Amino acid sequence: MRMRHGQQRCSGDRGLRLKKLPAKTMQMTHPRGSSPLFLQPQSRSSHRSTGYVPGKIVPLRPAPLPKNQALAKFASSGQEADATFAVPSEEERRQAENCRRKRHKNTLICFAMSSLSFFIVLAIVLGISSKYAPDENCPDQNYFLTHWNPGHDAEKRVVIKKGDKLLLKSDATVYSLIIQDGGQLVFADDSKGSRNITLRTRYILIKDGGALHIGAERCRYKSKATITLYGRSDKGDSVPTFGKKFIGVAAGGILELHGAQKASWTMLTRTLHSSGLSSGSYSFQRNFSRGLNVRVIDQDTAQVLEADRFDTHEYPDESKRLQEFLKAQDPGRIVAIAVGDSAAKSLLDETRRTIQNLLGSRLVKGLSYRQSWGFVGVINGGNSSSSESVRDYENHSTGGKAIAERDFYTVDGEKFIVRAYSEWNNGVPHSVFQVEAIDGVVLDVLDDVSSWSPGDQIVVASTDYSMFQAEEFTLLPCPECSKYQIKVREKPQFLHMGEIVDGVDMRAEVADLTRNILIQGEMETSCYGDNLCQFFNYDTFGGHIKILKNFTSVHLSNVELKHMGQQLMGSYPVHFHRCGDVDERGGYGAGTYVEGLAIHHSFSRCVTVHATNGLLVKDTIGYDTLGHCFFLEDGIEQRNTLFHNLGLVTKPGTLLPTDRNSTMCTAIRDKVHGSYVPVPATDCMAVSTFWIANPNNHMISNAAAGSQDAGIWFVFHKMSTGESHGLVPETKAELTPLGIFYNNRVHSNFKAGLFIDKGVKTSNASADDPREYLCLDNNARSIVLLGTRGNIGSLDGIAEALVSLGTAKPAHLRNKGSIAFLGFKGNFRPSWTKLFSSPAGQGLGLLEKYIPLQLVEYGCRRVDAVKTPDMELLKKALKTR
Repeated sequence: MRMRHGQQRCSGDRGLRLKKLPAKTMQMTHPRGSSPLFLQPQSRSSHRSTGYVPGKIVPLRPAPLPKNQALAKFASSGQEADATFAVPSEEERRQAENCRRKRHKNTLICFAMSSLSFFIVLAIVLGISSKYAPDENCPDQNYFLTHWNPGHDAEKRVVIKKGDKLLLKSDATVYSLIIQDGGQLVFADDSKGSRNITLRTRYILIKDGGALHIGAERCRYKSKATITLYGRSDKGDSVPTFGKKFIGVAAGGILELHGAQKASWTMLTRTLHSSGLSSGSYSFQRNFSRGLNVRVIDQDTAQVLEADRFDTHEYPDESKRLQEFLKAQDPGRIVAIAVGDSAAKSLLDETRRTIQNLLGSRLVKGLSYRQSWGFVGVINGGNSSSSESVRDYENHSTGGKAIAERDFYTVDGEKFIVRAYSEWNNGVPHSVFQVEAIDGVVLDVLDDVSSWSPGDQIVVASTDYSMFQAEEFTLLPCPECSKYQIKVREKPQFLHMGEIVDGVDMRAEVADLTRNILIQGEMETSCYGDNLCQFFNYDTFGGHIKILKNFTSVHLSNVELKHMGQQLMGSYPVHFHRCGDVDERGGYGAGTYVEGLAIHHSFSRCVTVHATNGLLVKDTIGYDTLGHCFFLEDGIEQRNTLFHNLGLVTKPGTLLPTDRNSTMCTAIRDKVHGSYVPVPATDCMAVSTFWIANPNNHMISNAAAGSQDAGIWFVFHKMSTGESHGLVPETKAELTPLGIFYNNRVHSNFKAGLFIDKGVKTSNASADDPREYLCLDNNARSIVLLGTRGNIGSLDGIAEALVSLGTAKPAHLRNKGSIAFLGFKGNFRPSWTKLFSSPAGQGLGLLEKYIPLQLVEYGCRRVDAVKTPDMELLKKALKTR
């Protein structure tokens, strides 16, 4: 094999360097210089065997030349001289190894570049395809869904059954909708949240594997979805168990509603003042207030610091006083001036120059008789900081207002306007000043509310004694706000605390009432028919959601419920009706929950948990509702968790005696015995935001921020009540350990923040006890007043006090003797707690001493007679006194 001089060849693993040797005898000497290792044969005609020949390396042969080249060589030069191979040197071996390594390196680089290119292309392809590929977490991206457009037909009764998988993409109206036997209805969505779909129907019933999906837990609904439940109480079909105007989930039904995630409620961190300004708004109007009327306003707080009038029309000294008054003001103070009647006659030139130099006025120099002038400026602020205008007087009128106004900001960032104007109108001069917040009011809150949006409706709770100082507002865009601030359009009418005072957290709750999934009742403009119009002047027949036992799956999150509930037993905004265990114990691996609901302006409770255990109610708002709001009903509900819920403006309803106010209490008598007339203070008037009938439930970080009567009521039934009566003969609530009760807030409730074991009557009305079932039970807390025979006037004072509180009748308290006996009747030991005699006029004071709260707070009940056993107890008490 021939190679040119100096040429090298990489030959795989052999690593040999081949060199052409001379044709003559060639030999390799031993490295130590001894005899040759191989000898060239002396004659070419020597015998050559096919085997090993000394001087040859037979197994190694050069690659053959191409055929044509070989023939040419043979023809031109004959037989080529034989060549031998030399053993490579160390340097040649290193060069061969480097060559091999370079080739290996190049191969690896080439492979790496190819692989990288492949994966880049693959990623691009997958990225593009994933953009359009369906998300398995999103129910509306199911490939098997069929577009459904039923149009608007109020008489169409729709049944979605087995094999029907429908995608609603547009508004629709139907009479009713039943989803059963594995049928599905899904609301369409898109990545931009640009859809707005409204479904109107009288009712939706989901059962036997049927499913209604709007979003999913891992794929929140982004668009706007509304389900409107329409119909009057006196029209349309009534479905057994469910009634009218409902979303019902029966056995096997699936209801999954998941709106966009947002903070439910938070608290103020800075006090919100009435009118939006810490100093309040200011308004002044006066007729015939001659001269220059002046107001000085603090630029940092918008507070009016000084108000004065200078009669510069009649008195030159008033002009000098004005001059000194202005010079005494601090730089930066806001000054507003309005002419009343006339101010020019005795307004000195020196005073005019002072106003020019200090305030930057251009028009005061030419101010003339009865000319209207309004001015707003800043001390040492110059012309650029002032606003002013004039109107000439003619025929008893200036033909409009000479108005001046300027915007400012307080140190808290609140924008406010100072306005002053002067006017003659039909011969009457007017001067007016106004200082008020404008362009919205900024609220500082505790939590990140960047998920709240312009247009959302919010409510700020009362921090006063009256729950009715809660106020609603509309959010405005606020690019300058931080994530802990919001801006509202309306001006607050009341003060809402935003501080912790002396260790007491006085901060008002702030709740967002708007969600992108809305379930609402369609209402009439006024009350009608048999809807208790004697108590309500508005329609109370709203929609409701009712879930029955053995449902497959129910999860509601971030849904708005408006105009829901009915003044009928069992028809509530959200009602888990005798569902049993709805957590892992009942076979629901993921648990059952309602979270982030906004229930407002509704007509019967908020969330009712009825004979249901293990439910999670979280971040849910109940605002402006009738009757007990968060309602654990029969006394057998256990292991339920109420976490970070807010209830406020809980108003009386009609369903239970404890829901009712005094008017309802005396008017509703269909369930009392005989002619008994209920006593509001002792039978009714206990509506509460949280009604807990069994201790084995958890209340954590909830807020009861305003009820007609009580905030939280642990009622602790001694036996199961209502439809659960008899299922659990004895609940033994008084012996059951209390669940977690931690970090709950109660305020702005009329009667009490917390009731514990103020029981209800668990027997039906009878001749022995004519009161209604589930009215307040005060047998264990009756206050009794007795006396010995005789007649002293001191009892009259006590008698009058007790009668005024509705705890006894006059005939039982007057002229009975000289010793008055006061005590608790019932399970207390000893039954009688105190004896006393009372000089005239001290009776009420003694009552307050022995019972520091109002007697009605103890559920006092009238004593109809003084019986002999009571006298025996009195004798025993006298002996132990």
